[in-house]
Amino acid sequence: MTKMTKPNSAEALPINTILEGDCIDVMNGLPAASVDLIFADPPYNLQLKGDLHRPDNSRVDAVDDEWDQFSSFKVYDEFTRAWLKAARRLLKPDGAIWVIGSYHNIFRVGAALQDAGYWILNDVVWRKSNPMPNFRGKRFTNAHETMIWASKSEGAKYTFNYEALKALNEGIQMRSDWVLPICNGGERLKDAAGDKAHPTQKPQALLHRVLVGSTKPGDVVLDPFFGTGTTGAVAKMLGRDWIGIEREEKYRVVAEKRISAVRRLDKAALEITTSKRAEPRVPFGQLVERGMLRPGEELLSMNGRHKAKVRADGTLIGNDIKGSIHQVGAHLEGAPSCNGWTYWCFKRDGKTVPIDVLRQQIRSEMS
Repeated sequence: MTKMTKPNSAEALPINTILEGDCIDVMNGLPAASVDLIFADPPYNLQLKGDLHRPDNSRVDAVDDEWDQFSSFKVYDEFTRAWLKAARRLLKPDGAIWVIGSYHNIFRVGAALQDAGYWILNDVVWRKSNPMPNFRGKRFTNAHETMIWASKSEGAKYTFNYEALKALNEGIQMRSDWVLPICNGGERLKDAAGDKAHPTQKPQALLHRVLVGSTKPGDVVLDPFFGTGTTGAVAKMLGRDWIGIEREEKYRVVAEKRISAVRRLDKAALEITTSKRAEPRVPFGQLVERGMLRPGEELLSMNGRHKAKVRADGTLIGNDIKGSIHQVGAHLEGAPSCNGWTYWCFKRDGKTVPIDVLRQQIRSEMS
């Protein structure tokens, strides 16, 4: 990984690199329409007033860094609009953005996203299974953060791996409330003194779900507030290219060491469940053209009640009906529609074989 202070008005995209500097300046120096996904964890502008203590009077290690402090909401809004504008220029037409925040900033960010021309797809609640308690006892425990997922513009295409997320969730459609623990234990990075390397390090599980759900292997993922590199580490593991922007040297050092130790998964491990619609279309006639089924050969319905013969043009002829595998099946069953691929089968060596086996054989050759 190379560190760069100012990328050349980059002809080549500096992938798998941590770029040094202000995120707005750096993004403005990268080529337009070059990034597939942006994951942004911007300063939350927490507006903390004084130290926070536990009931035993020990001090809470809260976010009080200079990078999270803005003199007014107006200044924070100007900053937000500027980085969102720079980010949108970088997105490909079918690119998308995720922004995470808390109640301190996410509503302002959401309005700025819409004003900038993005189209909000979902807000996702990250519900923390182990949140930090509210020590003052004057408000509810802050047990969640909100992520906004948006496409580049209204009507724009974007990647959504619905079936993969469903598989992650044991076959149940993924909801917009995600219960995941905050970063702790061995995952929490420490500095030389044994303190947190970064106060708002995000858990890898959160980025895993985001990237599996909204990117493909080989996509370029940009994180303009890179911190200790969770986005880069997960992207590398999942076979995505990444770009990080971070102005604080201490975070860049930790991120570079962390990502260099990550092993990229092999190709087979990176494959995900896809929807049937995403699979290449195979006309039934192609089975006839290739001699996998012969004109005049008899097909049987899977329920054993009906027969039809294959014709040279890839249609079927039944008792009193001619048409596609779907039309003939629907007519014979007296049904409004029929999936001919799962309805018909044929005989080979005394065994019954679904015609869909032949379609899958062709699809495997195509991939």
